[in-house]
Amino acid sequence: MPTMADVARSAGVSVATVSHVLNGTRPVLPHTRQAVLDAIDQLGYTPNTLARSLVTSRTRSIGLAVSAISNPYFTEILQGVEAAALEHGYSLLIADPHDDPGHERKVVQLLHERRVDGMIVAPSADPRELVAYLGRHAVPTVFLDRVIDTHAGDADSAPRFDQVCAENTGPMTRLVTHLAALGHRRIGLVAGLPGLSTTGERITGYRHGLAAAGLAHDEGLVVPGNSESARAQQATAALLSLGAPPTALITANNAMTIGTLRALRERGLTVPDDIALCCFDDFAWADLFSPRLTAIAQPSREIGAQAVRVLLDRLAAPDRPARTVRLPCAFVHRTSCGCPERPARAADLPRKGTDS
Repeated sequence: MPTMADVARSAGVSVATVSHVLNGTRPVLPHTRQAVLDAIDQLGYTPNTLARSLVTSRTRSIGLAVSAISNPYFTEILQGVEAAALEHGYSLLIADPHDDPGHERKVVQLLHERRVDGMIVAPSADPRELVAYLGRHAVPTVFLDRVIDTHAGDADSAPRFDQVCAENTGPMTRLVTHLAALGHRRIGLVAGLPGLSTTGERITGYRHGLAAAGLAHDEGLVVPGNSESARAQQATAALLSLGAPPTALITANNAMTIGTLRALRERGLTVPDDIALCCFDDFAWADLFSPRLTAIAQPSREIGAQAVRVLLDRLAAPDRPARTVRLPCAFVHRTSCGCPERPARAADLPRKGTDS
């Protein structure tokens, strides 16, 4: 079995240089790095990860705790995380917290006990136990998709955690003003799970959209769908049973869109002839519906990849200030809103993310 010394001889470099290429511990000239990689490939050298971790106290692994991995949105995030981790020589350990605060803390502890170098976590609606554990053990962590108020409680918590998510408020405002411009005055919202930052921000965007359109806010038109299909089906049925039901609906995530469509079918209602529909979250088969669904598309894979890059920055510089990166969404105009399809405009395309 070839050794690191064999690789060094083949590449014409020192063993230390091979180590720097493998571990990323020091910059190496591009041509030298390529020579080392070519020698590794030619010799079939496989690094001893266990031995290396004993020396460096690093396992080159990342813990990923994300609920509802079966959801296409989180599946794409996972793909982004995996691709970026692999690109930088890291493996993944994955756990599903099931959006349960107690279970969330347990799976994060299990990942930590596996000696991962850092974690990427989509926090639950009540992440207090999670934050306490991560803070107590000083685990390098990036919160993904759902952000938390790092300034809540004591100020000492503020610098601990980086966060990566999509913009939520502005894109939701865009959906509301679009429907209002089509003449809708009663716009219902099937909202997400209470307590999640995504839910709160999208409700805020909904209210901003109503205000921008000069429409009154009616609390009865906002019903929680709890970010799941079955509950969204019930929420939609409740909205349709109002004395003055909405003429347009917005669903706040892709799973709830399915539940809403089921409720509309049960009532024998067609989109957009009987009711307009827009959704937050695009998905691969959204354009297969008839009519095709107008949606906000989140950059899910880029969210995952960016989370890895932010975590690696944290590992390289543990004392750097915490940052929150927000990535832009795209307005995907189709026909479920009740107007003809049109080509995407520059204003509808994603912009460069913001970093704070």
